[in-house]
Amino acid sequence: MRVLFWGTPAYAIPTLNALFNGGHQIVGVVTQPDRRRGRGGALQPSPVKARALQLQLQSSTPIPIFCPERIRKEPQIQADLAALGADLNVVVAFGQLLPAAVLDAPLFGSWNGHGSLLPRWRGAAPIQWCLLEGDSSTGVGIMAMEVGLDTGPVLIERHLSIGLLENASQLGIRLSELTAELMLEALPLIANGNYQLQPQPAAGVCNARMINKADYQIDWQQPALQLHRQVMALYPGVYTTWQGKRLKMLATEPLVERLSAELSPEVAELTKRQWPQECPGEVIERIPGLGVVFATGGCPLLLRSGQLEGKSAASGANLLQQLN
Repeated sequence: MRVLFWGTPAYAIPTLNALFNGGHQIVGVVTQPDRRRGRGGALQPSPVKARALQLQLQSSTPIPIFCPERIRKEPQIQADLAALGADLNVVVAFGQLLPAAVLDAPLFGSWNGHGSLLPRWRGAAPIQWCLLEGDSSTGVGIMAMEVGLDTGPVLIERHLSIGLLENASQLGIRLSELTAELMLEALPLIANGNYQLQPQPAAGVCNARMINKADYQIDWQQPALQLHRQVMALYPGVYTTWQGKRLKMLATEPLVERLSAELSPEVAELTKRQWPQECPGEVIERIPGLGVVFATGGCPLLLRSGQLEGKSAASGANLLQQLN
C-alpha cells in the first residue's frame, strides 16, 4: 500500500522500518520540527526524521519529509500531503491532533498504533501513566482515527504484562515492537475491507496527560512503592537532592515484603528485615554490592542505580563511592 507515515519519537521507528521492509511504499513522512536539544542547544531532528533521511538513501522512490509546526493551521502542507495520493495515513506517536481534512483524505482512512489498551490512557503519555498507576498489564491497539483524542474504534489489540522492575524505556521498546507487528497485521485487513471495528467502551476512560517538570521530583513522604513507580515510569529523569547536588534515581526496588516474589532475588531477603524508623529521605543503610536504602513515608526504598550531578551513572560499589 501507499503509506503516508506520521511519527516523531524513537517509539515510532520500528513501525516505519516494518512498513518499509514489508514492501509498502512510504510516499512521505510527517514529523515534528527540529528542536533545540542538548547542552549546546543545537537544532536536532526528531528520531523519525533522522531515520527517514536514512531510508531516503535506500528507497527506489522519493520519500519527502514534512515538519509542520501545527498541521491544523497549515492548509498548504495539508494540500501537499493530499497530492501524494496515499492509500492511508499510519500514525504512531506523532504528537499533534490531525484535522478531519487530513484524516479523511486517503481512500482507506487514517490508522493509529497506540501504546495502551483503549480507552485506558488516551493521550500523550500512556506508557508513563500505566507505570505510574501500577497497571499490571497494558498493550497496543490499532485504531481507526477520528477527530477526537484517541476516541476511534479499535481494529486489533494485544496485551502485554508489566514487570515490577520494568522501566518506561524497556516497556516502550516492547510496545513499539508490538505496534510494528500489529500494524503489518492490520494493513492487509484494511486493504481487503475484511475487518470489524470495536467501539471503545464508554467506561474506563483515563487521560494520559503530558508529563511536566514537577512530576520528576521525588517526594520522600510518599510510600516506597509509589516512589518506585515514579522512578520506573519517568526513567531516566526522576531526581532528588544529595548534599546540594541533583541525584538522578535510575533504578530502585521497594522493600515491601508482599512484593518479594517480584523483586531481585538478592533484594527479596531485605524485605524481611526490621528497618529502623528514620525521617523520609534519610539514608538508613549502605549495602555493599547493592546500593543505598532510603527511608520513605512507608517501607524503605533501595536505590540500585543513580547518577550524581557531574558524574556518570553508577550502581553497586561505584554508587556507594559517589554517595559517600
